[in-house]
Amino acid sequence: MTDTSSAIAGYWNAAEPSFDDEPDHGLRAGRTRRAWARRLRAWAPPAPAEVLDVGCGTGSLSLLLAEAGHRVTGVDLAPAMIGQARAKLAAAGHAATFTVGDAAAPPTGERTFGMVLARHLLWILPDPHTALRRWTGRLRPGGRLVLVEGRWRESGRSDTPYVAGAGTLPRHGGIGADDLAGALRPLVADPRVEHLGNDPDLWGRTVDDERYALVARV
Repeated sequence: MTDTSSAIAGYWNAAEPSFDDEPDHGLRAGRTRRAWARRLRAWAPPAPAEVLDVGCGTGSLSLLLAEAGHRVTGVDLAPAMIGQARAKLAAAGHAATFTVGDAAAPPTGERTFGMVLARHLLWILPDPHTALRRWTGRLRPGGRLVLVEGRWRESGRSDTPYVAGAGTLPRHGGIGADDLAGALRPLVADPRVEHLGNDPDLWGRTVDDERYALVARV
């Protein structure tokens, strides 16, 4: 693990106790939970499908996918996040596999999946282009890549660094839909952008920055 990766894991381990306080993280409000469940139903293949949730955090989206009948594998660099995800699904009576590891190179061996999901992850990866190639390589023919990303105004306003060394990350502060679609076109078929900033139910509030999902097939 590099020094930056260790710092990132430490950052998210420390963030775990309050992580789910954000409406779109914990999905505690019924309206927000239902909004994400609707989107995931639209993006995912028919259930049951094998789904890889990279950078799964505390497992809120993994739980929604498991509730929809999918077989979920979650990967996150922060052990505290993985511990919370395991506890969350167990408490809800659902099974999933959660592994501590680098989301950019998921430690899933030769397994392939019907869907790879990443939410708000590319901006913290030192080499996002390599991660995109690896994720598409984990998809079965016809599989779906779903990337929930954006350009967050609050990131641009902050004077506090994410972690030591993060200022050099290529996508610090997010990535725009046009840029991400361009990076993906050599790897996938017909990347489709779905704008999400106009749906306050997803975020628990009104937002005025760029938020979107990019959905594509291999």
